[in-house]
Amino acid sequence: MKKLYQFKIQLDGISPAIWRRLLIPSDLLLSDLHKVIQTTMGWENAHLHQFEKHDRFYLPRMQDDWTWNEMDNVDYAGMKVSDLLKEEQDSVNYEYDFGDSWNHSILLEKITDNPMGRKNPICLAGARNCPPEDCGGTWGYEHFLQVIGNPKHKEHDEILEWMGEDFDPEYFSVDEVNNLLKRKDFGCNVFW
Repeated sequence: MKKLYQFKIQLDGISPAIWRRLLIPSDLLLSDLHKVIQTTMGWENAHLHQFEKHDRFYLPRMQDDWTWNEMDNVDYAGMKVSDLLKEEQDSVNYEYDFGDSWNHSILLEKITDNPMGRKNPICLAGARNCPPEDCGGTWGYEHFLQVIGNPKHKEHDEILEWMGEDFDPEYFSVDEVNNLLKRKDFGCNVFW
């Protein structure tokens, strides 16, 4: 019987923590888990990504990509989440944007039965807004927060022009995330 996995995804190196708690089917493809992470964390899917477990890298195959010859890579096409995570407390890392290197820890907190055959992911909880794309990783994000928090900082106006004035690092809405998840295609047409 297919199972439901409860995950906690946390962006590494940021305090206070930026995290999401999700419920997904165990047979969700890794390519779809990537979409779920992008959606729930607030990323724009504008950069490369990979999953990593035990020094093995799982990523979509790219033609003529030098990394395929240099590292222990696995083409994750057709792989399911349950191929990597099999029991509670298993974990995997997810890296997004190899320049900014946004590392996410993914912890399998709980495995339950799925008697209703639920197929689409749902966000159960979370905290804090995702950093803006291309802000320079964790160090750049810390600088970004200092600048927007200080109207007298010499870069304040420039950063607000780039980002807009409505960025709130504390903002998170589970309802907004679930509405976005409902509009995504995860290889099925059954929604929560």
